[in-house]
Amino acid sequence: MGEKKHIKTTMREIAKYWETRVDECEWSIDWREAESHCWRCGYKKRLQRCHIIPAALGGKDEPENMVILCVRCHAENPNVEDPEIMWDWIKAYNTSCYGTFWDIQALKEYEFIYKSTVEYDIEKIFTEAGVENDEKEQAVMEALLSTRSKISVHFGQPYYNTATIAGIYRMMLKELAKKYGVTLKRI
Repeated sequence: MGEKKHIKTTMREIAKYWETRVDECEWSIDWREAESHCWRCGYKKRLQRCHIIPAALGGKDEPENMVILCVRCHAENPNVEDPEIMWDWIKAYNTSCYGTFWDIQALKEYEFIYKSTVEYDIEKIFTEAGVENDEKEQAVMEALLSTRSKISVHFGQPYYNTATIAGIYRMMLKELAKKYGVTLKRI
């Protein structure tokens, strides 16, 4: 395996190159944040320059072959020779609000695991228990806060992964079900 070469192309060069070539409406960021936010998830995190066509497949260290991703998204990006795949991947995860991407992914993870949605399960619990609207938000916040001491990050990760966030939602729902004497469907 060869020695990894230092990338010379700067984030500013990458952002300037793509600014006139890509419609920001299809992304999770706008061009003002192109050098400070991940182009996939939209979070303001430590960023990396990422090859569209990987160097291992002949991709060059040029602005037209680079995007800006956070460490987490960089590890997830497609490593393929077709540049269209990268753009499809970035655009497919477009979110309209900063800071929501990983929560949206966790909600999808919850749905995949439990074959239900968090919203449906919350409403089912409150409906069965006859909880009034003005009590719902407070009950959810209390249940969420009670999970704080029952979660952690994986060693070396500065964030909760999607499975952990999905688990937080499930623990919150279990707490609500217990509080109101309702049975929560198990998988």
